[in-house]
Amino acid sequence: MSSAMINTGSDAALREEICTVGASLYARGYTVGSAGNISARCEDGWLITPTDACLGRMDPAEIAKVDAQGQHVSGGRPSKTLELHRRIYANDADTRGVVHTHSTSLVALTLAGVWSDEDVLPPITPYYVMKVGHVPLVRYRRPGDPQVAAEIAARAASVRAVLLERLGPVVWERSVSHASWALEELEETARLWLMTTPRPEPLEQSAIDELCSTFNVRW
Repeated sequence: MSSAMINTGSDAALREEICTVGASLYARGYTVGSAGNISARCEDGWLITPTDACLGRMDPAEIAKVDAQGQHVSGGRPSKTLELHRRIYANDADTRGVVHTHSTSLVALTLAGVWSDEDVLPPITPYYVMKVGHVPLVRYRRPGDPQVAAEIAARAASVRAVLLERLGPVVWERSVSHASWALEELEETARLWLMTTPRPEPLEQSAIDELCSTFNVRW
């Protein structure tokens, strides 16, 4: 994806970015059927994928537009997770894109047992530290439950992702593309963790400190 497409601020460019990212995630098996949703902050509200839309086959014109008050303006009917997305944006001014998928390895991790509720995976690779950070678990509630939105909103400014038990990751970043890249790193780390026996030890704290100081990352 060209850098010119990333978070230009215009509705047309954001619609194209959402469709491009959705198609890429779908083609590589990060989402299946009509699962998952993507949103982007725009100047006068938000764009979000329609409810029950297949991320691999979206029409930019059908992306739902909601205004600053959350009222549906145009496009398809907004995803039932709209309130979750809105609460993240409201609690983190730097967020301009949110991606949620039902990625296989991450859902499997919640079924097999996460590392801890506050860190679903240990920091076993440098890029997990640099691109993802701490990821807490949000215990199961039905899709669209407002209590999930409230719990995620309370964490939005301190982490960039959560893992919903039995449902998959929600990741937010400075653009839709950056959110998808962090989600991919998170899914790959889960896959590595689940396929490795015995489980690898996390990086030493001194190694994490070096990554943070060298690359100016938050952990």
